[in-house]
Amino acid sequence: MSCKTFFVQECPTCGRRLHIRVEYLGKSVVCQHCRGKFFAFDSAGRKCALPESVDTLLRRVDELLGGTPPGAETAARSPNPR
Repeated sequence: MSCKTFFVQECPTCGRRLHIRVEYLGKSVVCQHCRGKFFAFDSAGRKCALPESVDTLLRRVDELLGGTPPGAETAARSPNPR
């Protein structure tokens, strides 16, 4: 059985605190309570609703999953580490 990772975001329409799967970061989602549509984003990591790039989004997912500490460089992803 796989373990899902969630973050908490408040619905901008009804104000309920929603548990949203990390894989929905940067995507349009629908509140299951009021059916309001909004973009999923982690308010702890950034204030805007859309990620700047796929790389930025993947780094934030790694941080949330505990793969890299916040602010760390992604040297581990480099094909030729120094």
